[in-house]
Amino acid sequence: MSGGTGPGGGAGSGAMSGGAGRRRLVLHVDLNNTVVVADAVSGQGPRAALNTFLSTVTWGRVGAAGEWQWASDRPSLRPPCPGVLSYYSHHGRDPAFTETGPGRCFRDLHAHHLQLLEWPGKPHDVLSVPGEENRHYHLILPSFFHLLETLHREGRAFAVVFRTFGTDLPRALRAVSCALAGQHPRFPALRDLALPVDLTLGRIRCSKREVVLTRGAERLGTQEGGRKLYDYFSSFEGIGGFQDHFDWWAKNQFSSRGGKPLWIDPHDPDLHHIFIDDNIRLDDADTIVHPQVFSERGSRNPRRTPTSELYNICLVQTNLLEAIADEDYFLRCVRKCEENYERYLACREQDAPSQQWDGQ
Repeated sequence: MSGGTGPGGGAGSGAMSGGAGRRRLVLHVDLNNTVVVADAVSGQGPRAALNTFLSTVTWGRVGAAGEWQWASDRPSLRPPCPGVLSYYSHHGRDPAFTETGPGRCFRDLHAHHLQLLEWPGKPHDVLSVPGEENRHYHLILPSFFHLLETLHREGRAFAVVFRTFGTDLPRALRAVSCALAGQHPRFPALRDLALPVDLTLGRIRCSKREVVLTRGAERLGTQEGGRKLYDYFSSFEGIGGFQDHFDWWAKNQFSSRGGKPLWIDPHDPDLHHIFIDDNIRLDDADTIVHPQVFSERGSRNPRRTPTSELYNICLVQTNLLEAIADEDYFLRCVRKCEENYERYLACREQDAPSQQWDGQ
C-alpha cells in the first residue's frame, strides 16, 4: 500500500479504520534541529546547529556571584529538578556553546553526535552538506528516512507535512525527492514507496482575524472556523511543506498563541495528526505549536488546548541527540503517540479529565 493513499483512497481505507496503529497518520514535521541539523536563516551548519540545540536542553542556575552553575551534567528535554533554567533561556541560543564558556563540559557529547552525523562515502549533491575539515554530513537524519521506510513496510497509510519557520524547505523537499528516487545509499528501498513529493512551497499566515493557507492555486482560511484547514491536512497526500508565520509567533512573545496552528478532531475515527518539533515545550508561554481541538462532533470552531493535554499524544518534542543516535527514534515517538492517543480517546469517551502522557 502506498504511504500516500488518502482517506477512502482504495487500498489504504480498509486498514486505517480505528484501532491503535491503524489510523492514517498525518505527520507535521519541523525541519531545523528536528530532521535537519542546520539552519539556512542563521547560516548554521551541523556543528553550530548541534551546539544551539545543546544550549536548549542543558540546565542550571545563576549563583550568588552571577556565575552559571550546572544542575546536571546530562542534557534533558525537561528540567532535571525544580528551580533551574535552560542555558538558552538565560543566555540565548549559542552556536558556539561547547567551544567557549561553561558549555565546554559538553564538548565530548557534541563531538560524538557530530561524528554520527557524518555522511558515509562519496558526498551527494543534495542529500549531504559540507562541513569543516572537508567532512560531509547528512542533510536529513537517517532516522526520518527509517520512519518512512518502516511505515511503508508495515502497510501504513500516511502523509508528511513539513512545517518550518525557516528557509530550508526547498532543499529539504529536494533531498526527500532524491531519497525516494533510490539515491540514498542507506535506504535504496525508499524507491518502492511511490510516495509523491510536491515541491510547491506553501505558506501559512496568521492574524487576529484568521489563519490563511496558500500553496500554488490553493487558498483556504479560517474565517468560518478551522474545519476547512483540518479537512485539508487530513486529506493531504504524499510529502509537501509550508513555511509558517514566524513574525506572528514573535508578535505573540513566542507563545503557543502565536505558534504553528494544528487542528485535532478526536471524533474522527480514521486520522491521527502528530506534530514533531524540537521547540514544543510544556510551558505554553514558550512553545511553538498552537493546538486546537474540536470538542464537539462536526463543529467548526475548535477550542485552544494547552500543550500538556496533547504532549506525546499529538505533540512530540524532538530530542535531537536521540534522533541522531537512534535510527528507531521517530518510529518510537509515533508509536508512543498512537498508544497514548487510544488512552486519550478512551478518557474522553468516559467524560474523564484528559491525562498528560509523558511516555517516560
